Amino acid sequence: MQDLAIQLQNVNKHFSYFDLENVDLTLPKGQIMGFVGANGAGKSTTIRLIMGLMQADSGDVTVLGQSMPKMQTQVKQDLGYSSEEMKLYGAQNLAWHINFIKSVYPSWDDSYAKELLHRFDLNLEQKVKQFSKGQHIKAQLLLVLARKPKLLVLDEPTTGLDPVARQEVNNELALILRDEERTVLFSSHNTADVEKISDQITFIDRGRIIDSHDKETYLDSWRRIQLELPSELPLQPTGNVIQIEQEGRIASVISNKFDPLILEAYQQQNIKINAVENMNLEEIFLANVNRSRIVRTKGAQQ
Repeated sequence: MQDLAIQLQNVNKHFSYFDLENVDLTLPKGQIMGFVGANGAGKSTTIRLIMGLMQADSGDVTVLGQSMPKMQTQVKQDLGYSSEEMKLYGAQNLAWHINFIKSVYPSWDDSYAKELLHRFDLNLEQKVKQFSKGQHIKAQLLLVLARKPKLLVLDEPTTGLDPVARQEVNNELALILRDEERTVLFSSHNTADVEKISDQITFIDRGRIIDSHDKETYLDSWRRIQLELPSELPLQPTGNVIQIEQEGRIASVISNKFDPLILEAYQQQNIKINAVENMNLEEIFLANVNRSRIVRTKGAQQ
């Protein structure tokens, strides 16, 4: 427990049209977790539980060793949060916001704030209402990061940015998070964002955690295999194959625990191996979601 920044154990939350079900989530201290799911998958609900903004119907939520939401006042001194939905005071400049946050959080680091101000190319005297969307997000991050929180929660921080602004923010964020040991939960539906930054990846879909590993395990374990069959008979699964797409004698299969023995098994059936391809995180996420939904549908029909 002492080595975990976040621990959710068998957490459930019921709404009229959505259920968060049996969520188990652990984030060790010093790790950066990408929390990936489509819009409406349950990412924001999970984060609200972590932040103490709502209470689970059942299960336990522990953040920085404290039970939530009971201990949220103490925890929030060491917890930083940034979201695309957060707003700053448009009529005030950035200097005003910095002075306000400094007055609330004793952990504020002036020298680090100046460094971030330079990195983000922000003007202290510029009013927030004159900021672009990218500048607004950078200002939010500065105000959170310069507090030096023990745990940083980023909830879809780059949603709505144009591709250039999103890349700029992500590049800066990747550099900042490598500066020192931090614990970060980075929620996004954009796999490219989290793949660049995260150590751990957790997938959520329709209110359930469907998979969770370190990033390298995903990238090392998943493969797409392109095959040419001797006939048009349906290809049967071999080894750790979770998905088969076949058209005539051409087939594409996905393995989530690739082993060269899979290739040997196909070759023994006179199946030609045309290619063995690595998969990126987006492809892995989509295959995971597809598998999860098929399993849930079959379970519901039984």
